[in-house]
Amino acid sequence: MTLTSIQTQHFIKNEFIDSKSQQTFDTIDPSTEKVVAAVQRGDSQDIDLAVQAARKAFTTWRDVSGPARRDLLLKLADLLEENKQFVAEVESKDNGKPVSVARDVDIALGVKHLRYFAGWADKLQGKTISPENTGTVAMTFHEPVGVVGCIIPWNFPLLMMMWKIGENTYVLI
Repeated sequence: MTLTSIQTQHFIKNEFIDSKSQQTFDTIDPSTEKVVAAVQRGDSQDIDLAVQAARKAFTTWRDVSGPARRDLLLKLADLLEENKQFVAEVESKDNGKPVSVARDVDIALGVKHLRYFAGWADKLQGKTISPENTGTVAMTFHEPVGVVGCIIPWNFPLLMMMWKIGENTYVLI
């Protein structure tokens, strides 16, 4: 892959689409001050579309088992690791950190975090609570409650995104 083959559209409903406004913004390579890509500029209409799609997908996703979630997180970790050089080059062009730091710190930690969270996905269980009335049993279950929106910082976007994906995938069992 080359940097010119990077998708810059929104990924909604399992497809790449332009923003409703058709507006873009340039992402600049801080080391050269050259435009890396024109990226779709999202607004409230795009967010509404993404939330609607996520809510619809949630009706199926909430029933995905812990072991299946584990396998999906491990697959994402493997794909990120297999493509770490390319992803590091993109990350470097986008925010200016050295490729070696993006690859050996951000991506390496992202892979480790995904694998860590995958390890929990099939192990979290509910709890039995001892109520005051000994003739009853109270139980809690971990179960998905809805769509999650995440804000990602500029300085560690890839690593923070992996944290959010991992945390919000394994917890929602």
